[in-house]
Amino acid sequence: MFRRHPRVSVILPARDEAATVGAIVACIRRDLADVDEVLVVDDGSVDATARVAQQAGARVVTTEGRGKGEAMWRGAWEAEGDLLVYCDADVRNFTAAFVERLVAPLLADADVALVKGHYRRSYEGRDGEGGRVTELMARPALAVLFPELADVLQPLGGECAAPRRVLERVPFVRGWGVDIALVLDVAAGWGASAIAQVDLGERVHRNRPLHELRPQAEAVLRTALARAGLQPPVDELPPLVETPGYRRATA
Repeated sequence: MFRRHPRVSVILPARDEAATVGAIVACIRRDLADVDEVLVVDDGSVDATARVAQQAGARVVTTEGRGKGEAMWRGAWEAEGDLLVYCDADVRNFTAAFVERLVAPLLADADVALVKGHYRRSYEGRDGEGGRVTELMARPALAVLFPELADVLQPLGGECAAPRRVLERVPFVRGWGVDIALVLDVAAGWGASAIAQVDLGERVHRNRPLHELRPQAEAVLRTALARAGLQPPVDELPPLVETPGYRRATA
């Protein structure tokens, strides 16, 4: 698959994903011999997520249910790899290709600072109608406030990868704004051209009902406005490494 070095860690932030996380971990362990570590960050689950993940071969650490951003931050802190790959733990059709395609641009080009996966998503069996917050909030916000990033197809997607040296030098927004903030902060620090995109095919996962999407959409909007200097700062965890030269995205 990919060469033995640099080391690769796959990180799965998870909350109450016992139904799917075991199969994902098992797939990585079975089909990706060059992955050095599978780390599941159990973010306050009340089901058997931690036990199922551990039995499937993952190392498990726990957080206190403070949101995806803190789980991702903790994953970057705990992981031992040089390249860190994030995947969502609720994907029902996960394959080894998810990880292989996310890692490939990092191995091919040292200037790539972030790889974002894009994919087809269905909603209630209808192809192409998933990703409602992405299409109605995140992508329009990027197009208006940060037009150089308007072609990022899945700014909220959980499948992404980056070198440790990058993830150590950006903050992690605590809540639902973490994914769009990561895109914005990497673009600010390394340039929009340092963000690569890869096609992961179709992604099947749990679709949330509309009433659960409003808080997510609001968090995404607040984060984008904050990064544009039009809204007070959002709650975030600091970079793992001090970066005197790092510049925050501004309008």
